[in-house]
Amino acid sequence: MSYQIAIDGPAGAGKSTIAKEIAKKLGFIYVDTGAMYRAMALYLLRRGISPEESEKISAASQEADITIAYQEGVQQVLLDKENVTTLLRTEEVGNMASASSVNPDVRKKLVDLQRILASRENVVMDGRDIGTCVLPDANVKIYLTASTACRAKRRYDELKAKGETCDLADIEGDIKDRDHRDMTREHSPLRQAEDAVLLDSSNLTIKEVTEKILALVKAEAGKR
Repeated sequence: MSYQIAIDGPAGAGKSTIAKEIAKKLGFIYVDTGAMYRAMALYLLRRGISPEESEKISAASQEADITIAYQEGVQQVLLDKENVTTLLRTEEVGNMASASSVNPDVRKKLVDLQRILASRENVVMDGRDIGTCVLPDANVKIYLTASTACRAKRRYDELKAKGETCDLADIEGDIKDRDHRDMTREHSPLRQAEDAVLLDSSNLTIKEVTEKILALVKAEAGKR
């Protein structure tokens, strides 16, 4: 039977970075569910569909072919057989992903794929509703968060490092809006699972967060 680690939390909390590190340390498969939603968002944007057109989103989402492949242990996201991994981290795609992910048809299609992956492999999966919806029976559940200001600064530094022009206040505003959408959406809202461990990464290094989660995994294994 596969071993499952679920890491949930808001945008910019460091979920992907931490999940990748945990997977590497344990030899597990890392599943970036956010990247899958971003691939769907890219698919919709390419077809000129706006966040308000829910019926078009529902119809189009069923036609999208989104899969995950691994090259040298690194996750690659394929959209209609095209590797779109490097196209998924723009603000436009991120905002569309947040808006379109509230659509139940989008969520059902991607959750089904995520569950299939988790049933086949030992996984570390991060997202917004992994512990509450996608993998409710995960062995270890983490709710990873950080202050809004901290998350905005991380995103600002990330974009500046890529040479992109950005404004810290605008980024913080986008994060607050995204948090609100994610936490108040009707289907699978972002929230901490009752049996998840809360970790605030605001004042912790990547190494410190990783060590805390590995300790939780070790403790859970000791109960088996």
